[in-house]
Amino acid sequence: MIRPHATIAELPAADWDALAGDAPMLRHAFLDALEQSGCVGGDSGWQPSHLALWRDGTLRAAMPLYIKQHSYGEYVFDWAWARAYAEHGLSYYPKLVGAVPFTPLPGPRLLARDDADRLALIRGALELADQGGMSSLHLLFGDDADLAACATAGMTRREQVQFHWQRQPGWRDFDDFLDSLSRDKRRKIRQERRKVAEAGVRVRRKLGRQIGADDWAFFMRCYDSTYREHRSTPYLNLDFFLRAHAAQPDAWVMALAYRDDAPIAAALNLAGPTRLYGRYWGAQWDAGGWVPGLHFELCYYQGIEHALANGLDTVEGGAQGEHKLARGFSPVMTHSAHWLAHPAFADAVERFLDRERRLVGAYHDELNAHLPFRVEQDGA
Repeated sequence: MIRPHATIAELPAADWDALAGDAPMLRHAFLDALEQSGCVGGDSGWQPSHLALWRDGTLRAAMPLYIKQHSYGEYVFDWAWARAYAEHGLSYYPKLVGAVPFTPLPGPRLLARDDADRLALIRGALELADQGGMSSLHLLFGDDADLAACATAGMTRREQVQFHWQRQPGWRDFDDFLDSLSRDKRRKIRQERRKVAEAGVRVRRKLGRQIGADDWAFFMRCYDSTYREHRSTPYLNLDFFLRAHAAQPDAWVMALAYRDDAPIAAALNLAGPTRLYGRYWGAQWDAGGWVPGLHFELCYYQGIEHALANGLDTVEGGAQGEHKLARGFSPVMTHSAHWLAHPAFADAVERFLDRERRLVGAYHDELNAHLPFRVEQDGA
């Protein structure tokens, strides 16, 4: 039996986590913190409708699923599709979205032990969308197994490019990583780090339970100001971060920058067994003013150092950002899958995505031709 659930609390946490694996943002506690804090549900435009496959009273497969009244917080942009619907007197909302809210991190979205249950789950989501009068169903940042099930179910694939740092054999520390880069890229990174130090800034990483209430309060001021500077509204609140931290304390890594013993900037990451997921950054500049290169130091170099020191293979830099390429990150394809109920729009979107995939593929190839790593003959 497949049926939706209006809250994640209706589903057994241990069974959900056994399906979800190690990624902290897919854990039951993370999604529950979003709901309990009001970041989803209520008037947020994200209404939980988590899909569960039950067999003999046991949760066999599940999908984080939401009824959406807008397209904010998804990072796979379909605003043009919504405008096209409106121009033709049609409603694009509500729609169904299988995703981790506000989190453009790739990973499984169809949480199942085998392909048969995975396919049953996505077919159940399609039936729910159709019977519920939804304009569409979207599965965002899924893995290969998800995409295979979606293709079998008749959904159309979309591709984007992110930038991930990936450890290479023989890298023991940051100097080993730097030695792998071309001369100009090594010089630029060293200059950026030197400018931060010369500005009188010291950086400290706090892990897990080292992150205290004062740290979270300062981080929230930074987080809020980043959104306000971009004339946007923050998606998350302090209650969410405190709940999520309490539920999974070891999953959080915060890099803090201090000047004259006072914090001036922060970057927040989630950590899994093999990956560090870069999430949020912000600053509260003091009288000393802006520090050149501090964003790169907190968001990239501190993350790379943490990964190297803790045996992690990958640092995911989040959505977008070609500037990451020069700092040792490589282009990686990410994927989503889409189904539209309206036949004419479904055909138009499929043709658009076919053209877009070719362009994204060419862009990915071009980026790979400009990787920052040195060739064998490059000197130190």
